[in-house]
Amino acid sequence: MESSKDVSLLLAECSSGNQAAFNQLLPLVYDELHRLAAAYMGREREGHTLQTTALVNEAYLRLVDQTSARWENRVHFFAVAAKVMRQILIDHARTSTRAKRGGGEARLSLDEVAVVSKERAADLLALDEGLNKLAQMDQRKSEVVELRFFGGLTIEETAEVLRVTPKTVTRDWQMARAWLYREMAEN
Repeated sequence: MESSKDVSLLLAECSSGNQAAFNQLLPLVYDELHRLAAAYMGREREGHTLQTTALVNEAYLRLVDQTSARWENRVHFFAVAAKVMRQILIDHARTSTRAKRGGGEARLSLDEVAVVSKERAADLLALDEGLNKLAQMDQRKSEVVELRFFGGLTIEETAEVLRVTPKTVTRDWQMARAWLYREMAEN
C-alpha cells in the first residue's frame, strides 16, 4: 500500500500538469474514493440509476480536469473530492425529481439525506440549499459539514484541511448540524 506521502508527491506533480502523475494517481486514490462514494450510496435502493462506481469515475474525471488545481496534500485532494461528489449528487437529485421539497413527505434526519433516491432527492436539495445559506452566514461551518458529511473526513482530517483545531471542528460540527436540522425542519 502506498503512503500518503507518495500520494501527496503525485498530487504536487499533477498540479504542475504532469499527465503521467495523473495516471499513477488513480490506483492510489481509487479505493478511498470508492469508499467515500459507497458511504453515500450504501443505503440506496437497488437498481438506482447512479451507481457507486459511476460516482467515483465522474468525480475522478472532474478532479483531474481541474487544470488550475493546486493540491496541497492527500487530505486536500479528498476534501475537494467530497465537494465534487456532493455536486454530482445534487445534480443527480435535481434531474431525478421536479417536486419542490418533496411535497408532503416526512422529514428526514441529516444522516438519512445522503441516500439519493427519488423519494429523498428533494431532501438532498433542501440540504444543499441549507448549506448554501449556512455558508453565507459562516463559511467554515458549512465547510465542516461538507467535509465530514459528504467527504467522510475525520475530525482530525477536517481540522487539517481547514487549519483549525480538532476542538473547533467538533464545536462547528455540532452547531452546524443543529442549525441545518432547524433550517430543514422550518422549510
